[in-house]
Order: sequence, then C-alpha cells, then structure tokens
Amino acid sequence: MPRIQTSTLNIYYEIAGTGPPLLVLSGTGGDLRNKPNIMDSPLTSTFQVISYDQRGLGQSEKPQDGYTMTAYADDAAALLDALGFDKVHVLGMSFGGMVAQEFCLAYPDRVNRVGLFCTSPGGAGGSSYPLHEFEALDLEGRARAMVLQGDTRISADILDAQPDILEAAMVRLDRSDFAHEDGHARGITGQLAARKDHDCWDRLGDITCPVWLAGGLYDGTALPQSMENMAQRLPNAILKFYEGGHLFMVQVPNVFTDLAYFLNADNPTGTP
Repeated sequence: MPRIQTSTLNIYYEIAGTGPPLLVLSGTGGDLRNKPNIMDSPLTSTFQVISYDQRGLGQSEKPQDGYTMTAYADDAAALLDALGFDKVHVLGMSFGGMVAQEFCLAYPDRVNRVGLFCTSPGGAGGSSYPLHEFEALDLEGRARAMVLQGDTRISADILDAQPDILEAAMVRLDRSDFAHEDGHARGITGQLAARKDHDCWDRLGDITCPVWLAGGLYDGTALPQSMENMAQRLPNAILKFYEGGHLFMVQVPNVFTDLAYFLNADNPTGTP
C-alpha cells in the first residue's frame, strides 16, 4: 500500500503512467478507493499522474485539526518533496481546484502549467455552492440535492422519471463502507469547513503560469460566471466551457484530450 510520511501528514498516494509529472488534486470527499477515478483516465497515457487522498480523506491521515486551505496546499508540496518531484503540472478539480490556486500562490516555482476544472475563486469573484449544507441529509436526500445542484438541466421531474440517475449518484456518494474508520466524519467535516472559507480572489493576479480553466455550461455548483471572473483576473488563462454540469469531465469525452494538449510544453498557445 503506497503510503508516505511527509513533513505534514501521512499520505496515501498512487502514481501511474509515464511522461511529464502531473499532480492531480481531487474534489470534495475524494477517495482513491472509489473507482473509476483519475488514475483510470486517459491522462496516464501521456503523463506520470500523481494523485493522493487529501487531508482527512480516504486512506490518508485524519488529524484532529489543521483543516485549512493553506494546510492542503502545504500537504501537496510536502508530498512532492517526499516523492522527489521538483516542478510539475497541476490539475485541480472542484475543491482540488481551490487547493491548486493556493498551491500556485504559495509555491509558484513548482508549477509548470495548471488546469482548473469546475472550481471557484471565492470572495467577490464567486464561491462554489455551500455543500456543507447537504451534510444533514440522508444518502438519498444528499444524492438528490447534489444531482440537482450539479447539473441545471436536470429537474426533480426528470429525477422522478429516470430513477437510474439518482441511483448512480447514491452509489457514487455512499460512504458506508468506510464510515467506521477512525476520524472519517472528522475528515469530511474538516474539508467542508476549509472549502467554505476558500478565498483567492484578491490574489489571483499573482498566479502567472499558464492556466486552463474548464467548466460545464450547466454547472450549478461552480457557476460559469465565477469561472469567467477567474479568466478575467488570471493574467495567463484560457477558458473553455463544455456541454455538461459539474461532472462535465466524465460527461464529455474530449476534456482530458484538450487538457493534455494544453499541458504540452511544445504547444505555444495551449489552445486545442
């Protein structure tokens, strides 16, 4: 089992593929035991993909405290140190996109190019939907709320008519297999608290590396307007929207191909 003790945390990680190193930062509740995940994506055919369970999640350490956006960024840097990676491409998805912003600001010399998927800057630029408000719901209620919030094309009537959509979401969001683990609830609560406080808006102009912003046109969680705001403030960013919701990267087949093209250092513009 690939674990490593870093300067900040005991971290479970996985590495797959060959090519330039690409650090992937997962979204809310990310756990590499849930399949399929980024390690099963086409990115491993082009990059050496490094992914891990973030603080409080999956098989990584679930400390009593320290759940801040700064700590999540420091964990990423500490993992790279422990694994011997100096400079990498970065992909942050949803919550991972928030961590990626903090990472780029704190460790600019360690980033080549960065992809930010379905995320928000916080502050006056716009925050992602407060998912912590769904935590009091049971599994079915939470799945229903997440589906309706995540894709504005889906209505309650559609969910009632197509129960397979809700059933798939319940399978994806079910935590019962791991709920008995020490610190499980604490880690989820800690991540959601850090997410709630995320705000990089006033500092976005300091992220000068090339940035690929990608979002879903029908995302009700990370609003398209927030991503447009980010594109205007980031000095070296390209924005592309896809026909999808918050999970557009699994709804649209060419998303990772576009990202790989952008991350290619021989591509001067980064535009697919």
